[in-house]
Amino acid sequence: MKKNIVFTIILLLLFLPLFMWLAWVFTPKTKFVAAIIDKTVLTKQGQEHISFNWILNYNRYTKTSIDPYEIDHDYFGFFPLEDEEYKLKGLERFTSKQLDQLSDDADMVYFTDTYGIYNNEWFQHTNLNERSGMLYGGLSDKDLELLALMKEKKKLIITEFNTIGSPTQSRNRTVFEETFALEWTGWTARYFDNLDLEVNKELPKWLIKNYKKAHNNQWPFKKSGIAFVNDKEQVVILEEDTHLTNPMPQIISTQFAQEHYGLPKEIKYSFWFDVMKPDTNVNQVISSFDIRANKEGIKELNKYGIPNNFPAITMHKDSDYSFFYFSGDFSDNPINYNSSYFKGIGYFKGMFYDEDDITERASFFWKYYRPLMNTILEEYIEE
Repeated sequence: MKKNIVFTIILLLLFLPLFMWLAWVFTPKTKFVAAIIDKTVLTKQGQEHISFNWILNYNRYTKTSIDPYEIDHDYFGFFPLEDEEYKLKGLERFTSKQLDQLSDDADMVYFTDTYGIYNNEWFQHTNLNERSGMLYGGLSDKDLELLALMKEKKKLIITEFNTIGSPTQSRNRTVFEETFALEWTGWTARYFDNLDLEVNKELPKWLIKNYKKAHNNQWPFKKSGIAFVNDKEQVVILEEDTHLTNPMPQIISTQFAQEHYGLPKEIKYSFWFDVMKPDTNVNQVISSFDIRANKEGIKELNKYGIPNNFPAITMHKDSDYSFFYFSGDFSDNPINYNSSYFKGIGYFKGMFYDEDDITERASFFWKYYRPLMNTILEEYIEE
């Protein structure tokens, strides 16, 4: 009897992936036209928009009535080719008439990344940890034109970290800020699990150089911490114990965000984010970054006018327009795209990350980004 039960369980485990895939295959397709803008595509894997494509594919949202989205094809921006060749297929080549047509055709627009591509990243003979001349990037006049049209036509607008940061020109940044009642403070930041120069060789050289330049060529840090950098190349370092009671930035969600969007009350975030200041008369903050600073850390932050609590999700959702700004690099997560072909894969999410690893980022996708995006898209499509 026990052998039969064990044999049945083994059979179910063997055939479960097939059943999950068939369930995905027979899920009805929904045509949903998303204009994805990504100017930071170093490889055809499209890392900066992979998470959003995962959501589209899993839910069977298609660009036509039958055709699925392709990560390496269905976006506007930088397209990598072989042997350091590339194509630029951004909105900059569109006429106003074409942009108007695109705003009619598209159900939503999602700016996943406008940071762009720099010479040192693209051309192999240069140093990856050094900044160099920009090849392509920044929020353009045409990007702003499409955003204005989408807002006017009450389409869904999602933007995230670095949409208006460097290298976007200040005049275009101002237009965006005025359009959506949201201001960038000039500061971006990231957690580093080790700030010791002898141990962590991946620390950006420009970050080290700019800090040393303002601190008598000193870099005293040996533990983990958070590096803040602004558009004037100032660098502020908060170190574990010295300045921080918890070196890992946390995202805290409101009761509304937990109940409505299925977000966890608190989750770690170890990648890039920016410090935004929204007009709360227009926008609602439903998640916030919390920097767990001690007395010395608060003192250091105050010296540079950096708050220790600031928006992670800024939202305007009303009859006039729907807009979201994610203050982190939310669509860039280390996930396996192939898992999006299996219905019910979320029940096994614990297999895709190790929470004992403080630097892992996949759990953010499964616990935060996925429920958030699923709810946003489902609600918008229903409406």
